[in-house]
Amino acid sequence: MNTKYIYKLAAVFATSLVLLLTGCKKFLDQQPITEVSAEVAFSDVPGAYKALAGAYSRLVGDAGFGIRLSLYYTVDNDEMQGPTGAGDNDRRDIARFAATSGNAQLTNPFNQLFQGIEYANICIANIPKMDLYTSGSDQQKKQLQRMYGEALTLRAQYYLEAIMNWGDLPAHFVPASSQANSNPFPSRTDRDTIYSRLIADLKTAEDLVPWRNELGAIGDPADERITKGTVKGLRARIALFRGGYSLRQDGTMKRSADFASFYQIARDECNDIIASGQHSLNPSFKALWKDQVNAHAVADPNGELMFQASGIGGVGAEDTKLAYYNGPTVNALGNKSINVLPNYFYLFDSTDLRRDVTCAVYNVAADGSTKVGQAITAICDGKYRRDWITNPSYSPTNAIQYFGLKWQIMRYSDVLLMYAEAENELNGPTASAYNAVNQVRRRGYGKAIGTADASVDLAAGLSKAQFFAAVVRERSLELGGEGVRKFDLIRWNLLATAIADSRANMTRMSTSAALVDPSYMAGYPSYSKTTVLPTSMYYITTSKSDDNNIGGIWANSFYKAAPTATPAGTTKVTWLSSAIAAAGTSSPLGRYATGFVTGKSELMPLPQPARDANINLTQNPGY
Repeated sequence: MNTKYIYKLAAVFATSLVLLLTGCKKFLDQQPITEVSAEVAFSDVPGAYKALAGAYSRLVGDAGFGIRLSLYYTVDNDEMQGPTGAGDNDRRDIARFAATSGNAQLTNPFNQLFQGIEYANICIANIPKMDLYTSGSDQQKKQLQRMYGEALTLRAQYYLEAIMNWGDLPAHFVPASSQANSNPFPSRTDRDTIYSRLIADLKTAEDLVPWRNELGAIGDPADERITKGTVKGLRARIALFRGGYSLRQDGTMKRSADFASFYQIARDECNDIIASGQHSLNPSFKALWKDQVNAHAVADPNGELMFQASGIGGVGAEDTKLAYYNGPTVNALGNKSINVLPNYFYLFDSTDLRRDVTCAVYNVAADGSTKVGQAITAICDGKYRRDWITNPSYSPTNAIQYFGLKWQIMRYSDVLLMYAEAENELNGPTASAYNAVNQVRRRGYGKAIGTADASVDLAAGLSKAQFFAAVVRERSLELGGEGVRKFDLIRWNLLATAIADSRANMTRMSTSAALVDPSYMAGYPSYSKTTVLPTSMYYITTSKSDDNNIGGIWANSFYKAAPTATPAGTTKVTWLSSAIAAAGTSSPLGRYATGFVTGKSELMPLPQPARDANINLTQNPGY
């Protein structure tokens, strides 16, 4: 037992109200408060803003959604996998479900999540006690009520992230300075108890936080802070996890008998967001990512980007490594450490515009613009791309690692798909459930979002099970590479099945055998299930297009046999081959989820330093 460590940790939690403004600086132009009394920090509205900025700040940085929570902890799944190379007691082992309690990349994210909980707790404890909370002007009271609701929401987000990764955890709902004397070494609390508390907290928060169109009335600018839609969306997400499966301390995957009541909460919250008219889909999926996220756009007319973790400062504590750790390289700069599974690429319809955004089948040459086609074994995720970054403008050949890109925690399309899932679970595939999914599909195919289109809409007549299978697929096509999939599969108790099916299909692809529909979701387009998929692809040597398909950088089809001779003006790359399943950690199948064990790998091990600091913190099953 390291008592010196735990007392030092408690002291830091008790005395440090915030760290830096950092990720919230774009909408909170305040100076940070550090190590001052609560009476000083919460004496006026600007002081409360600064404290709240500290709670927001724990979303980002290398230990947050800057890289570890977003990119290390979310793979391997049935869309994406982690980096090549031998086991390292580090990021590679995490992706392959081979992490141990001594893994070097567990402690700091675990601690940072609890720092975020602590900073939120300090705001939650102090903001309602402020004189201005009850006796200030109407504007001051509304602004402080909003901040109180934001702090409740941030605490819920941090706890959700921690529980998804580590399961049952100690319950910290008061500042550490209050808890340290009464219970300095708390034991783990059942996650359902914590989830239920968070769901109740968010019900309180949604009555305090305004909708997007109500900000002006309370004197707040339109910015990236949490609004009512975010609160309701997060409450829906947590309700689905509360009603879903999870790995319990006895080593079994279970969900509670009253799961349907939580699907009802999710359904109702998503329905409220949809009915509010406050959020909508950007008409262009590509523009959403290229011209909105990667262009650092501040204005979001549609309100699709409902919850973002904003990096700033160019340093590991407060920025993000999005488009450096992941995405295609430019002039050999970048790590391209998140790779698309070959079978996932073929899950997309050939006319689904989301494929060429989610999957980047190229790197960029030294000139910063010419595209170099890549083999199917080296496809990168594509939503965060160095060559798409503008405003502020960086040369794509700049060697910097931090671009200030925002990790997307929740988008409106997720709300539509959560609604469809919950509605189907409760009532079967109703017209409203179809409409929610079909809005997402129409945008994905470049169609008018609000107009029925038989060419892309899910056709009526599906059973409840078939509609669920369609939602499982649609969530993957829409949210691919956004850190959602692994945890979706866990709450559905489908991760083991998805891994097994993906392995089997990659084996087939390595011998040019036909793909087989997954057992757990709607299947592949018919033309993907063929033995004549190309063994070679030919990219146009001088192409500067960022589209992968015909008319972009490729001279031949992904869905037909390759030409027998190299077309003029192109360069050949190997496509389907035995390299997909080659031995060793460089091939997709050779390194894919190699350490996965059912009844263990659905959670990560608790970091050993946390257990050393708390004698009552037991380890997860199998570790």
